[in-house]
Amino acid sequence: MSALPLTPRALYEEVAELLRQRIFRRELEPGSWIDELKIAEEFGISRTPLREALKVLAAEGLVTMKLRRGAYVTEVSERDLADVYHLLALLESDAVAVVAARASDAQIAELKALHAELEAAAQPGQVDREHFFAVNERFHMRVLAIADNRWRDQMVADLRKVMKLNRHNSLLKAGRIEESLAEHRAVMAAIEARDPQAAMAQMQAHFSHGLEAAGG
Repeated sequence: MSALPLTPRALYEEVAELLRQRIFRRELEPGSWIDELKIAEEFGISRTPLREALKVLAAEGLVTMKLRRGAYVTEVSERDLADVYHLLALLESDAVAVVAARASDAQIAELKALHAELEAAAQPGQVDREHFFAVNERFHMRVLAIADNRWRDQMVADLRKVMKLNRHNSLLKAGRIEESLAEHRAVMAAIEARDPQAAMAQMQAHFSHGLEAAGG
């Protein structure tokens, strides 16, 4: 088997990113054992950088290390999922309140443009699910960037990685994209009205409904 080409960045970081994307694409399913020998051979590397990469993923919550059994892709329980959504609701509702209070007109225009992309991706009869997923995440990340708290950003980034492990992604539920879009409209309206309390409440409702959909 020919080795996959790796970029000049730190080898273990590159390996961690390759494995992270495989986990997110479900090529490595939650609960599955990670075959270190097979992956090291495929990447054309020794097991040392691979094990360093697995430590990174374990710190992010994507991999679980089991004594004398090796590394497994983390399985997310209902309790895990509820805890993750609870924390995301707190952190992102706080961020959107900051945005509603302090964002510049130009920054609000950026969010409006992203929301318009969401609307376009969810046109009845021609829903572009993958594009909706991507723009949805960009919208949330842009809200965080405008709110500008790097510690909150770091926590949200780690929590969102764990959220992606869920087998029942909330946006996969029938009708959830339309519901999510309506919730985004309400968040966007509160931001444009520069109403921090309303923006916070709408974002919390967005995550509450998302958790209900993700649990199915």
